[in-house]
Amino acid sequence: MRKLLLFIIFICLSGHFLFAQTDATAKIKNEGLINSKVMDIAFHLTDVSGPRLTNSPGFFRAASWAKDELTKMGLKNAVIEPWGDFGTGWEQTRCYVAMTAPYYTPIIAIPRAWTGSTPGNNIISRNVILIKAKDSAELYQNYSGKINNKIVMFYSNDSLQPSFKADGERFTDEELDKMASSKPDTARRQRRNFSPEQQAAMQQQRALSRQMNSFYNKEKPALVLSMNGRGNDGTLFVQNGGSVDKGSENNYAWVMLSSDDYLRVQRLLDAGQKVQMETDVKTKFYDTDIKGYNVIAEIPGTDPVLKDELVMLGGHLDSWQGATGATDNAAGCAVMMEVVRILKTLNLQPKRTIRIALWSGEEQGLHGSRNYVKNHFADPADMVLKPGHKMVSAYYNLDNGTGKVRGIYLQGNAEAGPIFSKWLEPFYDLGAKTVTIDNTGGTDHQAFDAVGIPGFQFIQDEIEYNTRTHHTNMDTYDHLVPGDLKQAATVIASFVFNTAQLDQKIPRKELPKPRGSGGRNF
Repeated sequence: MRKLLLFIIFICLSGHFLFAQTDATAKIKNEGLINSKVMDIAFHLTDVSGPRLTNSPGFFRAASWAKDELTKMGLKNAVIEPWGDFGTGWEQTRCYVAMTAPYYTPIIAIPRAWTGSTPGNNIISRNVILIKAKDSAELYQNYSGKINNKIVMFYSNDSLQPSFKADGERFTDEELDKMASSKPDTARRQRRNFSPEQQAAMQQQRALSRQMNSFYNKEKPALVLSMNGRGNDGTLFVQNGGSVDKGSENNYAWVMLSSDDYLRVQRLLDAGQKVQMETDVKTKFYDTDIKGYNVIAEIPGTDPVLKDELVMLGGHLDSWQGATGATDNAAGCAVMMEVVRILKTLNLQPKRTIRIALWSGEEQGLHGSRNYVKNHFADPADMVLKPGHKMVSAYYNLDNGTGKVRGIYLQGNAEAGPIFSKWLEPFYDLGAKTVTIDNTGGTDHQAFDAVGIPGFQFIQDEIEYNTRTHHTNMDTYDHLVPGDLKQAATVIASFVFNTAQLDQKIPRKELPKPRGSGGRNF
């Protein structure tokens, strides 16, 4: 009789818990889909803040706004927290490039990050020199003393090819089914085998590329033109060209041109036509404060036993300089800020503390998250665990563009699979249903996974991420998909709240071995 009574009590309590979770999910869906503020958050992070290169004025505009906005939402302990030394900040302040002979045409160009300015304070006009050299010996022999204060470009064998695929795409049901049926991957990766001739050619090309930078620094051209190797149709994939180390900055101006413009100029020069350009490129370095910073804020836990434990969520706030970093990764930050807004607006009372983090330095190597983890939890080099390590249940990340959430990567954590599968059930109607054992890389959840803290990245539809927006001049607010971001915030808000309410923390994989100071962290 006593066992029967205990069983009935257990069933009643379980039913009450399930009802509470279902009720919270319904409220989250309504708030996230009907009353969303995610696009307003994205507007402030992109159009208002501008490009957000780490330690640039745009980054600090966004960080300050985010900290204040999280405070207005009701979060506690909102800070812009230093994580260690990053290096100099940088921004472009002017970029004008045009071909003036044999006729006038404006040129699509963007300065490469951490590179210098054209000489003087006004527009300069120069003939363009096309450099052809198969190795460094030929480079120095034929061009030493000939490119000072000139506009130069290096001959490219690339050509543009038409694309017959749409820029944007979503995961098909077949692709998602394949991901869901993946098995743990224990196979050793085989390196691609190159012929001796191919290896020699690649080594020669790498050696020449290394020489070019020192050659330009020595010869001091007025402007170096480089070709956008991946995109066409006016899309520029542009990143860095110099060092963040104080005192190691490039002293020459260096811009990325659209492939269309670069190849036109090259063809004219190769045919013996004289090409003249006028240009005014100005950049600015910031070295007063070389520390890097993350934005941190919390919803305090309410359970007397569990309130000191953490559920973390985040995305990286920094971007490249070519545009306003909308899909990479204002989208992820806006979604995660919307997640905590939803939870605070609904006045849900999480048992565990929920901590949001907006990282910096991700684009240069996950620096913000890696150093945060190192400072608070553990260093993967020695795996000496700090007290905070055991307090984190999970970290959830979003950083693959504007696409809706289709599920989650388990990062090899099989025991978390049944939990996440259950949590996705209320969102089947929104297209989120896939749980895959697969790993995914290249973003901040890896910093947590590297020290044995469950770190997860959500599966997202790519839309036009790799074809049009990722690290390009097209990564702007207008390429965001509002419905997808609302859906993502809704799904993730449920995951975060459910994690905060679990009696136990999310299961953990085996603790990683120390990697040593000379090893890679990821």
